[in-house]
Amino acid sequence: MDDGGARLKAETPPTGRLEALAPGQAIPYGGDRVAYVTPELAQAFKAGDQLVVDSETGALLYVPAAEQVIAAAAVTRAREAFAQMAAVRDDQISFFFDAFAANLANNAKWSDIEAANARDVESARARGRSTTRLQVSQAMRDDMVAGLRAWRDAAASRGRVLERIEHPGWSVEQVVAPLGVVGFVFEGRPNVFADATGVIRAGNTAVFRIGSDALGTAKAIMKIALEPALKAAGLPEGAAVLVDSAAHAAGWAMFADKRLSLAVARGSGPAVAQLGAIARAAGTPVSLHGTGGAWMVADQSADPHRFYAAAYHSLDRKVCNTLNVCCIVRSRAEELVPVFLEALTRAGERRKGCKLHVAQADISLLPQDWLSAAVTVVRAEGPREEPLVELIEDADLGREWEWEETPEVSLKIVDSVGQAVQLFNRHSPRFVASLIAEDPEAHARFYETIDAPFVGDGFTRWVDGQYALNRPELGLSNWEQGRLFARGGVLAGDGVFTVRARVTQTDTDLDRGGQAAPPRQA
Repeated sequence: MDDGGARLKAETPPTGRLEALAPGQAIPYGGDRVAYVTPELAQAFKAGDQLVVDSETGALLYVPAAEQVIAAAAVTRAREAFAQMAAVRDDQISFFFDAFAANLANNAKWSDIEAANARDVESARARGRSTTRLQVSQAMRDDMVAGLRAWRDAAASRGRVLERIEHPGWSVEQVVAPLGVVGFVFEGRPNVFADATGVIRAGNTAVFRIGSDALGTAKAIMKIALEPALKAAGLPEGAAVLVDSAAHAAGWAMFADKRLSLAVARGSGPAVAQLGAIARAAGTPVSLHGTGGAWMVADQSADPHRFYAAAYHSLDRKVCNTLNVCCIVRSRAEELVPVFLEALTRAGERRKGCKLHVAQADISLLPQDWLSAAVTVVRAEGPREEPLVELIEDADLGREWEWEETPEVSLKIVDSVGQAVQLFNRHSPRFVASLIAEDPEAHARFYETIDAPFVGDGFTRWVDGQYALNRPELGLSNWEQGRLFARGGVLAGDGVFTVRARVTQTDTDLDRGGQAAPPRQA
């Protein structure tokens, strides 16, 4: 029987370079799907440019040659630095973190970083962009310094023996080793940029591409604090490299580079998913930290005071672990809905008002004054007058409310905790879940059935590597795309490693066939 598929697979087709695109040109992706080139893309594309295809959505991503050069040069510097890191002592790495922290703690140097950040914030506001996470503060500075000093004091992991297996005449050791070049794409949070240098603790090197909003701040941190610390410690200058481009295309080009050992993306859900698809297509392992939004469930044994405190303290500011959806069991709804509304109101008083989304079936549980009220919602594009309460469908429970100054939450009345778990597993990004209950068996069932890496019994804002584990985080991973192999939901610098095997042989006559070596010829 003629196997045409095998014959085609064995043939090596002619190859060439893409030098032009035509409007309507078909671009295959995903094995059996096709995307088509737009006239605008065809006109922009020139010889030397790259076309990157999002294998999930079919989006055709245009990478100009100049952005490709910038990204490739940054990865090259980090790769060359990684080759030199084997000769760097662990005490030098500790000195780097100490010097980096000291530079950030220096008031004169921090003043220059603040000035660069102020320019970034002003530019972002002028373009209607969110500045909630962009603006540096004394608390952010303190966290950065504390995180760097934690890596300074952390035990060296390179060379740590994980396991030793003894055999007659020989032994095998499993040894921790650096992974390689780690590529990062971050949104406009300058503190994350500093935290990501934690991969150097394990002997890795890093390439950063930060959002355009924070690029000026990142460049200032590099020049004023990070690069001088590398030089003072005697580390190769490419151990941490910033991709000096505000273009998204530079991030696409970096994640398409097969020389990365790990690609880490952090930011908005769609952008992170797109970057992950690009890296996977290149064969690079990814760690994605995109969609957030925590869920809280109050069951029939919930204590009202504990519920009130947990909800209130979960709404102090908008980050990924902020309360996003609250579920209350129907048997306690008449008592606990007012408790939740009070917590939301009080949280709004800390900021600028509040906003609620609720299903049509549950609207009757809300006071009339809530249903008829309006609120001035402060969003990135400015204040807007909106209804205090808006209706949602169950399918919308997975939406993360990206509020600026006005706490925004969805409320859902459920028949049981089991139904809340089903809704969470179906609609949420599978990130943070909290159960308010006095029943230990309810907590046991909740933990076993909820598909989330972070599970608690109180406020949701505890989910933070540095706050909870005393380990500066590179990101908090949700389980939206399935559980991750051999690592937890917190990605930290000391968790970026590989394992090498090392053999010590004492019996020189080991032979898999059981034969001794013949005598040596004189």
